Amino acid sequence: VQLVESGGGLVQAGGSLRLSCAASGSIFSINAMGWYRQAPGKQRELVAAITSGGSTNYRDSVKGRFTISRANAKNTVYLQMNSLKPEDTAVYYCNVKGHGLGSGPFEYWGQGTQVTVSS
Repeated sequence: VQLVESGGGLVQAGGSLRLSCAASGSIFSINAMGWYRQAPGKQRELVAAITSGGSTNYRDSVKGRFTISRANAKNTVYLQMNSLKPEDTAVYYCNVKGHGLGSGPFEYWGQGTQVTVSS
């Protein structure tokens, strides 16, 4: 299974970015998809997650500003980030949990995409 992320970049505070993560390969089903981030010197933290049924979960600091969504037919998850703040600056990683074709459960991480918010 391969994950390809896109959409990071540099933006001014108050701006918006949209991240995408597409999964491909021997996939039977995908359960949860999520976005994590890691700032320099800090631990990786969950930003938002979405289940196959569409239930979502957000960390408190991004509620009302970020929206996670998924396109099941494309095995793709998105993160729309609005009203960005300098403290949102981090490397953002996609995470996918599911089951492979003819194999057991899997969990994969994307390569990471840098999001930098200038003040």
